Amino acid sequence: MTKLFGTNGIRGIVNETMNGHLALKIGQAWGSHLLTLSKQPHVAIGTDARLSNTMLKNAITAGLLSTGCTVEDIGILPTPTVQYAVKTRNYDSGVVITASHNPPQFNGIKGIASDGTEFDKTTEETIEARYFSDNYHFASWNEVGRFTTCDGAAEAHTEGILDKIDVESIKKNKFTVVLDCGNGVGGVIAPTLLKRLGCTVKKLNCRLDGRFPGRPSEPVQENVAPLIDLVSKEKPTFGVALDGDADRAIFVDNTGSYLMGDISLTLLGKYYAKQNQGGLFLTPVTTSTVFEHVIQQEGGTVGYTQVGSPIVAREMIEKKSIFGGEENGGLIFPELQYCRDAMMTIAKMLELLSYEDRMLSELTSCLPQYSMVKSKISCPNEKKIIVLNKISEIVKSDDNMINIDRTDGLKLFMTGGWGLLRPSGTEPIFRIYAESKTSKSAQDLVTKYTRIVHDLIMKK
Repeated sequence: MTKLFGTNGIRGIVNETMNGHLALKIGQAWGSHLLTLSKQPHVAIGTDARLSNTMLKNAITAGLLSTGCTVEDIGILPTPTVQYAVKTRNYDSGVVITASHNPPQFNGIKGIASDGTEFDKTTEETIEARYFSDNYHFASWNEVGRFTTCDGAAEAHTEGILDKIDVESIKKNKFTVVLDCGNGVGGVIAPTLLKRLGCTVKKLNCRLDGRFPGRPSEPVQENVAPLIDLVSKEKPTFGVALDGDADRAIFVDNTGSYLMGDISLTLLGKYYAKQNQGGLFLTPVTTSTVFEHVIQQEGGTVGYTQVGSPIVAREMIEKKSIFGGEENGGLIFPELQYCRDAMMTIAKMLELLSYEDRMLSELTSCLPQYSMVKSKISCPNEKKIIVLNKISEIVKSDDNMINIDRTDGLKLFMTGGWGLLRPSGTEPIFRIYAESKTSKSAQDLVTKYTRIVHDLIMKK
């Protein structure tokens, strides 16, 4: 059966693969599923700042209302803010209209369960089955759902974060933060949160604009050059860049050095391991070895999952993990909620710095050094599994291979490092990662496997 849901919701190019007709039918399938769980489902809906947000919101809302669900529009908000509202206000489900870090021509639909976590695969597959079979429940004329609006979600999320943070310790330090929201919905909450924490805030791209005129919405190094330049000149406590829906935060240290998401994950993981004298930490197979190295030094244990924050979050719940997250800057703090949250990440990093009384650059300099290189190559969705299977056969003959992990794609362990080849769950691309002790070795591995993937994709 054709798949709609990828690693993180449904995404596509607006008015091509992501359009009002799709959103309407998804709403009908979604609402029909919810009616098997509750007699009068109550659904929250929020959007990011993309230009197509109202179009898709109205379409999926119409679908939900037609089945008898009540829909409450809670506004233009970060994804974790919508998730916090669903969890704390006891909605039966939540909808987020967002394409996260994707370019502005994309948009998407993300499903939130009643506990604030993203939909699990079983729920997504149930909705897909209804969608493809046109199996909908339509309410009678006098039982269609009601549409309402509700404010205050951003304020509630802010208060929830402040309740889990040592606010006074942070305020005493009078930190200065350069905040780059990338014209995304982080601008709704992050500046206010930082001011509540007593920080001096210097803003970049904090005006909401679904065209993303300030920079592309993914906070990779090449996209945040102005932030790096400003931090290098002004030497604040740190700079931080958010993605389009503000569930991920990437830091630039006080010297202007860009920090990969593995580094913030490791620093805060170490902080949690010290506080808890160990514990279980979960992260996907894409994460740098530095995380496991440091967590084990502090008496903790690291478990690896498939890529995707819903997968990480649900395994954290099941296994009672005390902290986790992804190498892309998406960190999960169970004491607040089981989802990636850029605002909580910023607040916790400030708390860490207030306790350590050292600059971010000093903390990172103490970490073991690994070099990771990431690449991607266009790959039609229908070729992804074919390519992966062929690679599996090819690498068996590599004399340097020590072990192959198939948790997600192919993670190839060899003397001095590892490579990972996996098809993206959200885009028509193949991702290639490599890590080694030297940048040259890592680059050589990426080059080698990119060439193999390219040749296989080009074969008819």
